[in-house]
Formats: sequence, structure tokens, C-alpha cells
Amino acid sequence: MDIFSLLIIVACVLVSSFKISIAIDSINVSLSVSDGETLVSRGGKFELGFYSTNSSQKRYLGIWFHNIPTHTVVWVANGANPINNLFGILTLNSTGNLVLSQNGSIVWHSTLVKQAEDPVAVLLESGNLVVRNGGEANPEAFLWQSFDYPSNTFLPGMKLGWDFRIGLERRITSWKSPEDPSPGEFYRSLVLGSYPESYLMNGTQKFFRFGPWNGVSFGRLYLNTSIYFYTNYVSNKDELFYMYSLKNDSILGRAVVNQTSHTYHSFIWNEGVGIWEETSTYPRDQCDIYGFCGPNGNCIAAESPPCQCLKGFSPKSPHAWNSRYWTHGCVRNKPLSCKDKHSDVFVKFVRLKVPDASHTSLDDNIGLEECRYKCLNNCSCMAYANSDIREGGSGCVMWFGNLIDIKQFSHDGQDLYIRMSASEIGEEPHNGDKKNIKIVVATTAAICGILLPCIYFIYKGRKNIIDKSKTEDNNERHVDDLDLPLFDLQTIKTATTNFLIRNKIGEGGFGPVYWGKLEDGQEIAVKRLSRNSGQGMTEFINEVKLIVKLQHRNLVKLLGCCIEGQERLLVYEYMSNGSLDSFIFDDTKAKLLQWPQRFHIIGGIARGLMYLHQDSRLRIIHRDLKASNVLLDENLSPKISDFGMARIFAGNQTEGNTDRVVGTYGYMAPEYAADGLFSVKSDVFSFGILVLEVVCGRRNKGLYHVNDSLNLIGHHHPEDRPIMASVVLMLGSEMELAEPNEPGFLSRNIPADANSRSNQKDTCSENEVTISLLEAR
Repeated sequence: MDIFSLLIIVACVLVSSFKISIAIDSINVSLSVSDGETLVSRGGKFELGFYSTNSSQKRYLGIWFHNIPTHTVVWVANGANPINNLFGILTLNSTGNLVLSQNGSIVWHSTLVKQAEDPVAVLLESGNLVVRNGGEANPEAFLWQSFDYPSNTFLPGMKLGWDFRIGLERRITSWKSPEDPSPGEFYRSLVLGSYPESYLMNGTQKFFRFGPWNGVSFGRLYLNTSIYFYTNYVSNKDELFYMYSLKNDSILGRAVVNQTSHTYHSFIWNEGVGIWEETSTYPRDQCDIYGFCGPNGNCIAAESPPCQCLKGFSPKSPHAWNSRYWTHGCVRNKPLSCKDKHSDVFVKFVRLKVPDASHTSLDDNIGLEECRYKCLNNCSCMAYANSDIREGGSGCVMWFGNLIDIKQFSHDGQDLYIRMSASEIGEEPHNGDKKNIKIVVATTAAICGILLPCIYFIYKGRKNIIDKSKTEDNNERHVDDLDLPLFDLQTIKTATTNFLIRNKIGEGGFGPVYWGKLEDGQEIAVKRLSRNSGQGMTEFINEVKLIVKLQHRNLVKLLGCCIEGQERLLVYEYMSNGSLDSFIFDDTKAKLLQWPQRFHIIGGIARGLMYLHQDSRLRIIHRDLKASNVLLDENLSPKISDFGMARIFAGNQTEGNTDRVVGTYGYMAPEYAADGLFSVKSDVFSFGILVLEVVCGRRNKGLYHVNDSLNLIGHHHPEDRPIMASVVLMLGSEMELAEPNEPGFLSRNIPADANSRSNQKDTCSENEVTISLLEAR
């Protein structure tokens, strides 16, 4: 080898090494990050690049702490979609979107709301990967940021909660395991409500409740870590979030949600020892498990048994209670006397973790004394407290219904005033600590003299209304019995600008759907029952009852309803990307749905259907699954909607029949359209049609035959269709599928004039209005 060739080789090696080792913190459209290259934040605290877990060769794009010996990953882009080789590359395109690809195939990408100008992606010293316009003077003007899409780690400066302006929820979601960074079922979130609070959720179940924000912390649980952290809570019309920061910038800190142990840990890096030192862990004891002692039970971890009934309550099931089965909780010894001549009283309990705030009313503008009278004048009010415990206390929060998930602390905690019958005054408290209880006489005979006539006239007025419309009252009572907020009509009118036509975002068999915005900034979608609709109160109540009982990430969330006069309204969470059909059948939007996004949508719909068919408390047949009844959130995740036509099956029931065929032409299974026979396989048929539409980007052909071939409806025997659990398994595995069976119908039924339709661009059934009754043509 001559000296010239040797110099070339040495130069190539040096240039290559220089490219990898140089510490840059940003890329633009002309630069990229390949496997083996990294970005390092300007101060050297965080690093971004490709990595593998200890037990796998799969590659992930992640962010980790740069200058500590342990490889501690804090964010992963493609946890659910790993790369199988070393050819991953991260680029920034001209629109400002980050794109992670492998051999030209997109693995993951960010989604910007608006077009970028000369975009640049930067890894900040906080660990936040951001995209912003080049030359932007405002350092906080981000077009996109990884902090909006957390992984399993809660970092200082990261927001946990909601951005109402764009409908974004930020939650901390566990990995499935330490070796599998795909999203798990365990997560921490800030739940909206009158008195928002933070939970650890296990799927749809509440696992641990931090408690509501009381001005100091969530449930005053962070005081032991105050030497390290500052905490901040913001609630306004634009945002609702919790965040923390470190008191010493030289310290490294993090909090992690762990699915394997079902815990939430906070850590500080101990430089001297070289380990992550744990500062707190939740849950800490059995009393931290949500609802451990049942309704109206008080959990005291230091005592045995830990579960005791509150003052004035006794075990609902004494035998079960004595057997240490406490979930049935406690019931009142004596009923409240709100409408009796005797006074109710309030019993003061101290050092408590206050009850679950799901059913509360909040007024920040009044004090404790006004709060007491306000609670007294509402017979449904069971307890009250200050909403803010700072500087002697301020604000008012009232609880309605059973008191769930109360815990007694040995120190700290909060005061709670619980309503009792006056005859309970002389009884001993069940927890044996008389010093913790103070009896507060809540009323006088004079107040009762004012209150009782008011109650009488209110009752009398309501009775007159009932007499005028008994049927409407029965329907209203059905909804009142449900665990669901009721909106008043004026609130909805204000939110939708009196159902302004430009706010109309859809139309279905139910009636029109309107976009709206509540006073707190939350965007909503309002379904308004059309008076001319073939569907009526039966379908309305049906939809309310079903959705209230259903909780799944791939089902649309019902926020509440309104029954007032002739109006029947359902209020849903607003899906910013509209319905699936508006994407896949639109030439412009369809280009945004690459195969990974389409596959993600198909998988989400499949999981939602599987939940309806076998994993929910009820077995539910949707009966009207179609592209327009699948909504897309800001991440293009699908959510099944419109349960007005759904049917509930008994535990062992698998099929049924009806003379009233409902659904949409082109999506109906043949046996259902012809004979009224429906089952879970009916939904599977509709799902199959929907999958073909998503993959092909074209509408189903409906009842037509094209190009001398069978339409989609003719290709399925019911018994040949898999159940949704099998579909989900097939979608999630790499196994080779079996050959399909022959079509269920023969092609000789094709009409003679089929070829005359073959040149039409789209020969599907253009009218996708839901039908309430199938009639012969």
C-alpha cells in the first residue's frame, strides 16, 4: 500500500471519528442523527441517540442523562415500534416534523399543528427535545416538544396535566417492563373535575390517589421531599398542570412510573455513592391502595385492623368486615334529618387525606363558615373543607355521595367536616381518638324555619313539572341515576354560540354535532338529538347508559349530558382530527396517513372492539361501526363513538335477532341485513370492511358489484370470521396467517350492467346516513 492510500484511509477514519465525537445539541433540515451519533445538550446534562436494552438488540431513539455511569433513559420516541437494525436515522423535514426512519420506512414522527419556517430541533439542558423556528427570539416558543409526550419519567420542568388550547393531556406512562419501553397500562395523570386531583391509574382502574391540590401539594404528600423540590400548580382557562423544579440546579432528579412494581418513585442522584437515591415511593402502605376500606371507611395504617368506620357509620356487611374484607365499606347508623325539624351537625375530623374528589363542588371565593352554610342548605352535601390550607385556610369544597378513599395521618393531613344526624352527637368515635373530633352544631331552629319552607316550595314546583310531563321525568331520572355530570342548556348554548351553524362539525342519524368551548377553555363536541330523527329517547338513554359504564382509550369519552325542555344533548370530549372518514377519503389528508399510522388506527379500533365484546363489564354489540363513527385525537389515535344503536348481551349470550334492523348500508353483515341476526361477528364484519377502507383509502362499494367481481359484502361466512381477540393477536404478531376460506357468495349473481359502472371513480354508497329501519326496495 502506497503512502497516499494510507493517508486517505487515515483521513477517512479521523473525519468519521470527528463526526461522531463532536458534541452538537441541534439539527436542521440539512443535518441528521444516525445510529452511532448523538446530540448532547449545551450544558452536557442530557444526550439523545439510539440505544438497546440489556436483553434485546432492538434499537430505540431515546434521551438519557449524559454524564452519569448508569444509562438512565428518560424518554423514548419509538417505544412501541423498535428498529431491528443499525440503520435508524432521525431527520427534520422542511415542515418542521421530526421523522425517525429505517431503510426509508417511517417508524415514528412528530406532528406539528402549523407550518414551520426554517425549523431547527434542539436538545435542551432540561432534557426536552424541541422544534422551533430558526431565529425565534422567544426561547419558549416551541412548535413541538418531547415534554408534551412524556414516557415513563417525570422530569423537573415537565408539565403533568392539560393544555386546553390544543386539547392535549400530558400523562406519565409506564413501560411494559424494564426491557420493553412500549407504553404500559400504568400511568400517572391529573384528572379533570370540579376539584382536580392526581391519580396512579392501572388501565381504567384507580390504583392510588395522590389527592387534590390543597395549595401546598396533592394531599400534602410531598412535604418530606421539600428539601429537594419546589412544586407549582397552575389552573386557568388555558392550562391545568402540576410541575416541580429542583432547588439546586447541580442536582439531578427524576420520578418514574413503574408497571412491574405498580409504584411511583422519586429519585435524586447521589454523586458521592454513584447511585439514584430514592426520596419517596407511592403507594407506601395498604392504606394507599385506592378505596381500601370501602365507602365511608377510614384507613389507619398504624393500627390493626387498619380499616375502621367513620364516626356515625357502621360496617355495611359486619360478617365480611370482621373477616377483614372491607371493600363493602360502611353505612350511616341513622339517616340525615335535612328535611326534619331536628338539626344536622358536622363532625370535624383532622389529619385526613380528604375523600376522592370525583363528586365535589368548588368555590374559591368563600371561607369555611360560608362553606358550612352552603353545604347545610344542600341536602346532598355530605362533607366540606377548605380547598386551600395555606395561611389558615380559604376556599370551599363540598363532597356529595359516599366518601371514598379516606386515610388518617399521624401528622400533617387536612381537616374535614362530615355531616351527621344530630342524634349522633353523644356517641363515641369509632377510631377511639376523641381529641381528633369536634362537634359543630350546624343549624338552629330559626334557620330550619327558613330552610324547610324553601324546600317545600322547591319540591312543590318540581312536582308540578312532573305532573305536566311524566314520561320526560322518567327519562330524566334514568340519567340522574347515572354517575354523570348534567350540563344546563344555557352552558351548552354559550359554549356553541347558540348552536351557530359554522360550529357544526358533523351530522348523523342522531342529529347534528357542534363544536363548543366551555368557560374553563375545554373544547367539547355536542350531539343534539334531532326532533325529526328516527332515533329518540330510547337511543339517547341507551347511549348514555352504555358509555358511562365503558372506559377504554379507544372509546370516546362522554363528559355529560343535558335534558332540558325538548333538548336532548350529549357532551363528548372533542377530537381535534375529526372522524376517520374525513382523513382516509380526503386526497390531501390521506397523504398524512402513512402505513404506520394506518396500522396504528386499525389496531386501536380492534382493541376497542375487543373491549366491547369481551373485556368490559358488559358484552356489547355496536351494530353501527363505520369510518364516520371512529374519531381521531390529536395523536391520530382512534376512538369508537356513537353507541345509540348498540345492544347489551347477557354473560353467556352470543347472538340475537331483531325485526328492526339498524346500521349503515355497506357495513352490515349479510345475515343481519337479510334476517336480522346479529352477534359479535356482525361487528367483526363491519370491522373487516373498515380495515379494507383504511388500507385502500377508498369507500366500500356498498350494494354494488364492480368489474365482474364480488363486492366486499359477499366475501364472509359468519363462522369464518375471527373473534376480535384473534384479530388483535394477528395484528400484533408476525406469524404467518392461514389461507382464507372461499367467499360466502358466488360471483354469478353479478348484474349484467356491472361493466357500465366499472369506470366510475367511486361506486360506493355515497349516503352513509345511519338507518333506523331496513325496508325493502
